[in-house]
Amino acid sequence: MISLDEEVRLYTTNAEREKVQTRATLFGIVTAIHYLEAAYLRDAVSAAEYSAACTRLLSQYKTMMKLVGDEVTSIEDFMKRYRMDFPAALQRIKVGVPATVEHPAESSIGSGPEGAKWVAETTQAFITFLDALKLNFRAKDQLHPLLQELVTGYARFPASKEWEGRSKLVGWLITLNGMKASEELGSEQTRQLTFDVENAYSEFFRSLSGEDKK
Repeated sequence: MISLDEEVRLYTTNAEREKVQTRATLFGIVTAIHYLEAAYLRDAVSAAEYSAACTRLLSQYKTMMKLVGDEVTSIEDFMKRYRMDFPAALQRIKVGVPATVEHPAESSIGSGPEGAKWVAETTQAFITFLDALKLNFRAKDQLHPLLQELVTGYARFPASKEWEGRSKLVGWLITLNGMKASEELGSEQTRQLTFDVENAYSEFFRSLSGEDKK
């Protein structure tokens, strides 16, 4: 029988201690994302502060998920096991990018050097991603970083909120984000992804051209 004054040890070996500490860190990161999302929704932090903090936390989350390995089958199971009722954090983790990227705020791009730079960078991101598909890149760890960069650049354009391609790209980002690093898209998925990205690319230029005419 354990005395009330006796310390309860969660581990007996260094390996067990490492597992406990890793899970505790993951718990802390998910909790931090939860409170950051709440603060952003209340306008308690600026969009710039939120974006930087959220990007950092999501990166840390991905690192910790690799460290826990097969011990945690999914973030949903982890949150359920530890009674973490944080739906906003779960949604942000599933999307994989800050809300400022998923839902760009109203602003103007401008026609100066910065606007031209954004157009060039986003165009290059489209080309790079489509080239990756042509080279038969299919695994999450090959496609996810490229699509994340594409969606981030794409979301800089406030008009993208109205573009059909935005929801398609974010949807694919969520799909890839939910896969294991080595998991690959099937042939039908790859064909649909290529179709959606090519359509988003065409829509991107049509929209820019339309804005220039106004």
